[in-house]
Amino acid sequence: MKIHPWNIFFLLGFIAYVIIRGFFEQRSKNNEKLLSRIDSRDRFLILIMAVGGMILPGLYLFTPWLGFADYRLPTFAPWIGAVVMVAALLLFWRSHSDLGENWSRTLEIRKGHQLVTHGLYRWIRHPMYAAIWLFSLAQGLLLQNWLAGWSAFVAFAVMYFVRISKEERMMGDFFGQKYSDYMRRTGRLFPRVRG
Repeated sequence: MKIHPWNIFFLLGFIAYVIIRGFFEQRSKNNEKLLSRIDSRDRFLILIMAVGGMILPGLYLFTPWLGFADYRLPTFAPWIGAVVMVAALLLFWRSHSDLGENWSRTLEIRKGHQLVTHGLYRWIRHPMYAAIWLFSLAQGLLLQNWLAGWSAFVAFAVMYFVRISKEERMMGDFFGQKYSDYMRRTGRLFPRVRG
């Protein structure tokens, strides 16, 4: 492993990310699915997220194979990355916590699914996606390698822009006018500015 404090900080943050995700996935795994919009495109998006968020960083941290893509950032950049990662993990945990058993890794509606409009969801519809954007940015600032550092950001950008409208359509189909009203009150990733 490349023993560098920022690499270790990233690895600890990644472990925290996996623990948060695993805990909430375990809680919701037995909920019966009512509606699923999983298709080959969604599976491919999850695959590219695994490559960008796990495989390339793992290769960078534990092998010399990606050394050709190393670069140096200003000394303040990893400090910013550390702050962004802590914020991302807090947002990630809180968004899972607010969703409770309504959470799913893929595009699914579960039995008893409720439209969550409390906590972070009072202001934004997709705080979990906001957290992943932040985590991906932190990865780029902490892992000073063009491939391992920025792969999650690129992979998540593809996933987000392909998936977001499909997810919101699914929620609108299931919750109807209630979701339309919710969309008018909230922003996707940032609170809506009211005039």
